[in-house]
This record gives sequence, structure tokens and C-alpha cells, in this order.
Amino acid sequence: MFPKAKKLRIIMDNLNTHTYLLILENFEFHEAVNLISKLSFIYTPKHASWLNIAEIEIDVMDRKCTGRRINNKNLLIKETTAYQNNRNENKCKINWKFTKEDADKKLSKCYIN
Repeated sequence: MFPKAKKLRIIMDNLNTHTYLLILENFEFHEAVNLISKLSFIYTPKHASWLNIAEIEIDVMDRKCTGRRINNKNLLIKETTAYQNNRNENKCKINWKFTKEDADKKLSKCYIN
């Protein structure tokens, strides 16, 4: 992917599957070792991940729309589209209180000078 790169810094959330072991399990050994030698994982704080916003919205949708078995693709599309249209028409928001300043404080150790 980046054969000339000396180091790849990967920023990701703290999901427990994001590990070097996963690379060893999914690549040939020598390829995995070569890839791992170039990687540096930088994890976002669990409580401050941007993915929290998406997870919150998915949880709301699950509780209000898809929290049951829907075994018909057309019905799923119809209901999720109606849900999405309703959220957009009502300008529903997530009141996210984590600021850029908060992120700077928490992630400053990850910044490269």
C-alpha cells in the first residue's frame, strides 16, 4: 500500500480488535512483520472518540426504528429512509460537549512536533 513509507501512523478508536495480533492473524508472517515494523497505532480516548457520535445516532435509530427483526430489505429501506427524513426534517442533533480544546488537552501527547 505504501511501500516507500518508513513509518505509518494510524489513528483509530480503542476497539479491542485493533491490535498488532490481528495483522499477524491476517497476513503471511513475513508480510505481517514487515507491516508491523512500519506501523504506529495512535488510539483516540474511549470517552472522546468521534465514533461516539455515530454510535449514539445508531443507538437512537435502533431504539426508534430498527430495534426488531426486519427480514424484508424493501421494508428496511422504507423504514430507515422515513426515520432519516424525520430526523432531518426535525433537525435532530446530538449535544456533543467535547470541544476542540478538550481534544487538544487529551491528545497533545500524540501530536508530532
